[in-house]
Amino acid sequence: MTIEVTREVLDALGKASLRAYPREACGILLGEGARIMRFVEAANVHQAPETHFEVDPQTLIDAHRSARKGDLRVLGYFHSHPKGPAKPSKTDQRSAAGDGKIWAIAGEGEEGGRVTFWRDQAGGFEPLSHAPIDG
Repeated sequence: MTIEVTREVLDALGKASLRAYPREACGILLGEGARIMRFVEAANVHQAPETHFEVDPQTLIDAHRSARKGDLRVLGYFHSHPKGPAKPSKTDQRSAAGDGKIWAIAGEGEEGGRVTFWRDQAGGFEPLSHAPIDG
């Protein structure tokens, strides 16, 4: 499956990764269907933010409330691996809900690292291809 992601979102994911370094950045992916059109950066409230992430609960609640009012839906989540590859880690696999949400992961490297996309399925993460689009 191929998802569409605005260039603005891709740029924002890289910038969030750089700002958070050496901690993991995180946030919420918003859109419709298979199109990610907005990124909401969130505070990483995990007690060990250098190696784990936890999206600020209030930011997530606010995103769901906005969706109920007709705004963009919560399609998934983003986080970075400041010292690792752009793929689900063992920690990610253990904490995943298997709920079908999209996970975007930025790996280490220049410009915030490479970003990959994954579908959180009941049996594990499925890689997704993505196509950049104009917002």
